[in-house]
Amino acid sequence: MTTIATQPEAILEANLVNQLQGMGYRAVQIRHEADMLANLQAELEEHNKIKLSTKEFLQVLNHLNRGNVFDRAQILRDKMALQREDGTTTYIEFLNVEHWCQNRFQVCTQVTMEGSYTNRYDVTLLINGLPLVQIELKRRGLELKEAFNQTNRNQRHSYWSGYALYNYIQIFVISNGVNTKFYANNRNQSFKQTFFWTDEQNRRISQLQEFTQAFLEPCHISKMICKYVVLHQSDKCLMVLRPYQYYAVEKIIERVKTGTKNGYIWHTTGSGKTLTSFKASQILTKLPMVHKVVFVVDRNDLDYQTTKEFNAFSSGSVDGTNNTQMLVKQLADDTPLIVTTIQKLNTAISKSQYLERLEHLRQQRMVFIFDECHRSQFGETHQRIRKFFEAAQLFGFTGTPIFADNAAKGVEGNRTTKDLFSDCLHKYVITDAIRDENVLRFSVEYIGKYQHNEQSKTRMDIKVEDIDTAGLLEDPRRLEKITDYIIANHNAKTRNREFTAIFAISNVETLIKYYELFRKKKAAGDHDLRIATIFSFTANEDDKDANGFIPDDQDIFADGKGGINKHSRDKLDEFIADYNDMYGTKYSTKDSQSFYNYYKELARRVKNREVDILLVVNMFLTGFDSKHLNTLYVDKNLRFHGLIQAFSRTNRVLNETKSQGNILCFRNLKAATDEAITLFSNKEAIEEVVLPPYENQVARMNQALGRLYQLVPTVQSVDELPDEEAQLQFVQAFREIMRIRNVMESYADFNFEELHISPQAFEDYKSKYLDIYDSVSRGTRKEKVSILEDVDFELELIHRDEINVAYILKLLAKLKGTNAEQQQKLRKQVMDVMAGEITLRSKKELIERFIEEALPLVEDTDDIPQAFISFVDQEKEDAFRKICTEEKLRPEQFREVLGEYLFTQIDPQPDAIINLLEEKPRILERKTILDRVLQRLKDFVETYITGVGE
Repeated sequence: MTTIATQPEAILEANLVNQLQGMGYRAVQIRHEADMLANLQAELEEHNKIKLSTKEFLQVLNHLNRGNVFDRAQILRDKMALQREDGTTTYIEFLNVEHWCQNRFQVCTQVTMEGSYTNRYDVTLLINGLPLVQIELKRRGLELKEAFNQTNRNQRHSYWSGYALYNYIQIFVISNGVNTKFYANNRNQSFKQTFFWTDEQNRRISQLQEFTQAFLEPCHISKMICKYVVLHQSDKCLMVLRPYQYYAVEKIIERVKTGTKNGYIWHTTGSGKTLTSFKASQILTKLPMVHKVVFVVDRNDLDYQTTKEFNAFSSGSVDGTNNTQMLVKQLADDTPLIVTTIQKLNTAISKSQYLERLEHLRQQRMVFIFDECHRSQFGETHQRIRKFFEAAQLFGFTGTPIFADNAAKGVEGNRTTKDLFSDCLHKYVITDAIRDENVLRFSVEYIGKYQHNEQSKTRMDIKVEDIDTAGLLEDPRRLEKITDYIIANHNAKTRNREFTAIFAISNVETLIKYYELFRKKKAAGDHDLRIATIFSFTANEDDKDANGFIPDDQDIFADGKGGINKHSRDKLDEFIADYNDMYGTKYSTKDSQSFYNYYKELARRVKNREVDILLVVNMFLTGFDSKHLNTLYVDKNLRFHGLIQAFSRTNRVLNETKSQGNILCFRNLKAATDEAITLFSNKEAIEEVVLPPYENQVARMNQALGRLYQLVPTVQSVDELPDEEAQLQFVQAFREIMRIRNVMESYADFNFEELHISPQAFEDYKSKYLDIYDSVSRGTRKEKVSILEDVDFELELIHRDEINVAYILKLLAKLKGTNAEQQQKLRKQVMDVMAGEITLRSKKELIERFIEEALPLVEDTDDIPQAFISFVDQEKEDAFRKICTEEKLRPEQFREVLGEYLFTQIDPQPDAIINLLEEKPRILERKTILDRVLQRLKDFVETYITGVGE
């Protein structure tokens, strides 16, 4: 009897199909595209109650066979006007999006498609004959990511073949029986954008059988496709709601349909509240009992940003309200969905000149959705809205609700989120999100006393516990030491500026001092960081909520009363002038529109990693999302929701290299951090939310190294591993070490001294790791399918942007004019760097030949880069001719195919490679030759073209 641990895919697949049939899917035998097309015609005819002639069905196929995945998702949801042979017009529906249970559901297995390679797909769910859900299975015990990689290969190799019906897939499901995840058909996403399904209480449903019952039930999967797959217009990609987003929207819809009570959604910061609120708003506008939906934010930047994001999900779905007059117009006309600020809404219902135009709305069923409802809705404005719109229903979204513990004293009687919005309809707290890998954990370091070392010029001798007086906090020596510390450690924290950072500072006066310190040190050549800033407040006291508001336009430049004073404004203009010099812009504070445009562009540049560190007091500490921001420096007191909001700027999920959000506190916020995490999750949550201290990471690494040494005691023993099973164990063991090291590198204390491995030994093991990767990726194991082919080697944990050809050439320049012993040492350094750097391994032999043959002939070290380019050009031509001779290729045609590959980065079609050959291969030889020629083409590009000109 087959055990769970070794249950093969075939049994997993058979059990799944049996379960699906029992749930209402009809099994259908489809082996090739011809079967798929015949079934599609029959299903469309049955769904549309129509009979199609051969010519009419060909029209349908030509209509369906247009565009990319995004285009086809739109075609799927539209009807087709079919010109019939008798001259009449009828409409063909491909998917019933309004009554999703009335679609037709089938299941088929092992469909074979011929593309660049022949692929067979495990289990396909057909809706009205179109393949809309693809399920890829791996046997129990294998990594789930192998199934993810399989779907990526199928997308690359064969989904586009024939009529490309598989590009109609909306949702992928991957499973190894024990773990099951789903995700939208978005070619650019990583494994980090795959999700577990859960129940309403966020309990994970991972077993395939249980997942199938909950998620693949015909009505449910059809509902997910029809209502909860979002077509992101600006990125031209598909997105699917995660389970907690689905439950939140369903709860809001249910409450509106069944009554008039209010409610709020508690979803932790960074979990995608904009997408959730968009779907809720979009669905609510279609309910007959709802007159209008108004999405309310409390800052002008969020008004602009939210309108932009809503329109990105559905182009033209929202008209931005640029001023109160426009808001009143949209409230009075038939605009179904409005995005506005609470300030403009307050003005609209407070000023007598607007009231007459809005009087008719008092008794209308209006639904208001408040974004981040922990903010300024707590006050008179909130009550005024409720008083004016007597039939309104209010819903709030927040990542950090107001409880009795963190309510502002004296504001509306310390009213909580529950007081204002009634019940919490759905909860998804930070521990849920971390467990689901939807947000990252925090690495919080409290920077106090530091000793001088070679890596850092910084020596901070003021402990954080001893600086709680204003005099020490503002001491110029302290500010300079913190500035030096940031300069010394920024590259390590941001992986050589692969990511960006925000520096949160207590007040404007201190921010000015920090900015001027950074500027002075840049002029002195101490750093080349791109520093920018923006601020609008001058209050000296810490802002406990870190609200980050942009005030109304008329208040931005007011002297005193919370605006910026003349001195601060002059300084801000001075700093914006630095920004203008850096980017060739012309912003200033001379008028509010220019300042606001500066704010918007600054936000864009931070997101695009064009600013390294942004200095702020309150702004950008809430409501600003950037996946490429991973570090927050803090010299500011933060508490409760303000702390969680600020920290959460750093914890958006991106890829394998972004393993946590880095928080560097220059004040003792330990108690405040623990208090905030406890308030917004539970007392046991701190270890789940915050990474353990450095000492724990050292112990974890040394344990992992112990497991590695048991398998391969020395670097040389990697070569003696007896089979692929042993190699797989080594790959998995060393990959775990790389993952831990990726986390450790962000700690200020990181070094190899406490680790049971030297830097050189680590690089040597890494080189062996890459040797195994090369043997798989370069097709040296053709006699059988390698068990390593589906393993994710996570090369992004190895790649370092600063190690490239230019870096190597600088090292080579050092060889000139040195003695034999020094040359040998430097040459070994060059070889070690290339062996351990994935982007350079293909060029190792090329650079070795350059060192032997060409470098001795170069007299001036400044001529080395040009000499290298000339050498590579000649070697490239020789290699090109060699490939053509050995593979018997037509040179001119090969150049054309090569140029097309360089331009498109898409593998050439088999026929294109066949046409290169001077002699047509026999059928049995064809695949071997095609694979070999394609691999040689890729190796040629990787060796002689990619990265050579850097």
